[in-house]
Amino acid sequence: MTNFKIEYQNTLPDDVSEKIHHGHIIDEAAHGIVCNYKKFSLAVKNSKDTIIGALTAYTAFSEIYVDDIWIDPHYRKLGLGKKLLEELESHFRDKGYNNINLVTSQFQAPGFYEKCGFEIEFIRKNTYNPELTKIFFIKYFDNPNQHQGLLKNFSHETKHKSDDVF
Repeated sequence: MTNFKIEYQNTLPDDVSEKIHHGHIIDEAAHGIVCNYKKFSLAVKNSKDTIIGALTAYTAFSEIYVDDIWIDPHYRKLGLGKKLLEELESHFRDKGYNNINLVTSQFQAPGFYEKCGFEIEFIRKNTYNPELTKIFFIKYFDNPNQHQGLLKNFSHETKHKSDDVF
């Protein structure tokens, strides 16, 4: 084996990030897949136009991933978190996606997500600190037209030899 070195990096140079991104696009296309990665946010504003709550998320392939939900402590218990999740679902319903995913810790609000219609997909227990046990939730869209993440007019016969790379 050739002499290699692995280093921790806080960030990668832009040209390396672009090279990685382009490589993924090529690999995904060879399988008829497109990532369609896009970050976005939903914000709740009060009457003074101040953000008092937000949901951050991203799309990838046929799924929506919730990164974070936050409500200002002065505005909690008003149903704003639920309204953010409902707006997220409404925005992406019937747009070809399969599901919405999110992860929360035991100390946060797993019961809240169940009340919002999310199902526990699996639990990753933290035996040393149970409050940091992770609960993975999913909510499926009930729509047979789930086309997100797929390249149009792709034929598996045109698949590249990139299958053999990994």
